[in-house]
Amino acid sequence: MNSTKIGLEYKYDFSDSTFQTALAFLHRPDLADLPEGWIELDNGVRASVQHYTTIAAETLDFETHEKFFDVQYLIEGVELIGVVGREGLVEKTPYDTTNDVTFYEEPVLSGAVLLRAGDYVVLAPEDAHKPRCLAGEAMPVKKIVLKVPV
Repeated sequence: MNSTKIGLEYKYDFSDSTFQTALAFLHRPDLADLPEGWIELDNGVRASVQHYTTIAAETLDFETHEKFFDVQYLIEGVELIGVVGREGLVEKTPYDTTNDVTFYEEPVLSGAVLLRAGDYVVLAPEDAHKPRCLAGEAMPVKKIVLKVPV
């Protein structure tokens, strides 16, 4: 993945083949019919098909990943995803190399992204995020999380 931090240039190249693989997968007509579990795609991209019921944000933790972007796409339901830059966050659980995840204490300030069916969000390694949060009331969700190599 090519990246740059010069001036106002883009930090990441979303036209890279890894992102093209991930986004092409989201055009499959059978997304709603896929069973839970992992699907290996090209270019090191993996898709995790998930079913769950959203829960209260205060019961969840922010997380980050070192090796992958998350592209979180909602197939069914409504979900809030907490989002905050990871700089300055306090680690709750140190980095787990096997699962590529670090968990953090709740920050004083953070934001959230509302996802409805058909919406997606791209989360970079520096984006701490808290998925699975209820939006008003708990509801069943079907989601695909694409893991795109950095």
